[in-house]
Amino acid sequence: MKLIEVLAKITPETILGNTDIDIEGVNIDSRMIKNGHLFIAEKGTQTDGHKFIGKAIENGAIAVLCETIPEDAPKEVTFVVVKDSEDAVGKVATQFYGDPTSKLELIGVTGTNGKTTIATLLYNMFRKFGYKVGLVSTVCNYIDDEPVPTSCTTPDPITLNQLLGRMADEGCKYAFMEVSSHSVAQKRIGGLKFRGGIFTNLTRDHLDYHKTFDNYLKAKKGFFDGLGKDSFALINLDDKNGKVMVQNTKAKVATYSIRTMADFKGKILEMGFEGMYLDINNREVGVSFIGKFNVSNLLAVYGAACLLGKKPEDILVVLSTLHSVNGRFDAVRSKEGVTAIVDYAHTPDALVNVLNAIHEVLRGKGEVITVVGAGGNRDKGKRPIMAQESAKLSDKVIITSDNPRFEEPQDIINDMLAGLNEDDMKRVISIVDRKEAIRTACLLAKPGDVILVAGKGHENYQDIKGVKHHFDDKEILLELFGL
Repeated sequence: MKLIEVLAKITPETILGNTDIDIEGVNIDSRMIKNGHLFIAEKGTQTDGHKFIGKAIENGAIAVLCETIPEDAPKEVTFVVVKDSEDAVGKVATQFYGDPTSKLELIGVTGTNGKTTIATLLYNMFRKFGYKVGLVSTVCNYIDDEPVPTSCTTPDPITLNQLLGRMADEGCKYAFMEVSSHSVAQKRIGGLKFRGGIFTNLTRDHLDYHKTFDNYLKAKKGFFDGLGKDSFALINLDDKNGKVMVQNTKAKVATYSIRTMADFKGKILEMGFEGMYLDINNREVGVSFIGKFNVSNLLAVYGAACLLGKKPEDILVVLSTLHSVNGRFDAVRSKEGVTAIVDYAHTPDALVNVLNAIHEVLRGKGEVITVVGAGGNRDKGKRPIMAQESAKLSDKVIITSDNPRFEEPQDIINDMLAGLNEDDMKRVISIVDRKEAIRTACLLAKPGDVILVAGKGHENYQDIKGVKHHFDDKEILLELFGL
């Protein structure tokens, strides 16, 4: 593609050099640059790409998009100057990869909790409807049935457009994507056209990055502000921030709820550890999910499928066949009758949702033992809250390590313990070694009890001092249960 075509969606302030040159690739990482590539010097939150312009040219860049031209700029390289390089990346990537979202219907899911479950269930549902479908998710990306490994919830704009471009080229009609607050704030989704957006909920998370809850809310809202009039915005009315999300949207607004009147309304008729019987818009359906939070997730899936033109009865048939996502309320039962649940819950709200769901099924007929930690180099303010909620809703709590990263595990545990009073401490012990903590929970559990191992879910590693060591909560439980 000619450079002039690559730049079609942006308005450069200055262009120095020839734009009638063939661009073979586009990248924001100078290490990935090859001969014939365009390098975009992005002013990111961690590093400034302008520092690597020289390295990109050494590696073969024939054009550079930047905010400031370096003093020693070689004359044979074309320089394109823009006001905001971060804003330009997504638009340039979308153009280079053939505007993939004009060829498929992209649905974005945003909120603190539930993104992975909703996006993955929609992906599974529409594949069962017979479509080729793409998924962009925390757990794994998929191009129909081909897994594409992922390292973050929403990839950088280059990787994202490349992925969506492959989906379009391989005949995917739909793509379902988790949209993180970071991706909105950093304009990673710039240039993409969304057919619809889904809002789950908003509770404390990522304040290490956003600094304030208001900034976090504005980042999520920014996604809905950007939806077009041909799109839909499906919001959870049970969260007070649902209506805030769509105050300035041009999209058609639809609602779901388990508490109040909404376009898509659900309630629990029966519940056990094997699943629930639900009423959704006056139709009954059995599902293999547990908890009110999962009723909300399923309503979002049902509502989105309806808004995409599927018949309610067909949606319910498929909904009854779907199973929970890996690491989300993932239950294992021992031969002795102890139930262990692995869940990704790593925010106070998610932890409360899972523990409440366990109590709704147990009804006082067994004890709840919770194994929980908090990640290192992340929002420290939620640590004492995580411990408080665990102690409030559990009979016994074991506080342990959970991806300490570059912090000392004991320091993180101490931050959590600081939130507990004298009465709470009677039910709490701390064990730094996560495997030993899980083993202790299994030794304490009696038949009929439930162990919740929270925080890591699908993750199969512990992140310690920059190294990811293999560690899988479910794998360890199966080993300890002799299964």
